[in-house]
Amino acid sequence: MTFNEKYKDNAILLKTFDFAKKIVIYAELLESKRKFVVANQVLKSGTSIGANVKESQNAESKADFIHKLKIAMEEADEVEYWLFLCQEHKSYPDCLELLDDLSEILKILNKIIATTKGN
Repeated sequence: MTFNEKYKDNAILLKTFDFAKKIVIYAELLESKRKFVVANQVLKSGTSIGANVKESQNAESKADFIHKLKIAMEEADEVEYWLFLCQEHKSYPDCLELLDDLSEILKILNKIIATTKGN
């Protein structure tokens, strides 16, 4: 069974997993251009979003669930910073698609957190 098969009914898990796959490819592209420090930062924060969302699925309470999603948002904010930095430099590969994907992920996370707090 694949990740996509197992979590086919969980949109945020699927989106963050797909984002992580794209981040891995982008980090490898950065490394091929000898942008090692930024590649490492992008890889760590970009893959951590989905890992924290996945961890939230086993939260012990509503507060714990929200806390784990907020950590995912912090990681999303961090990778957004690194991607904006990459986008500003002409010698870095284009990352506009990643920024668009990330914007959607941030909106969904914000909505889940707001909805959970409201219940």
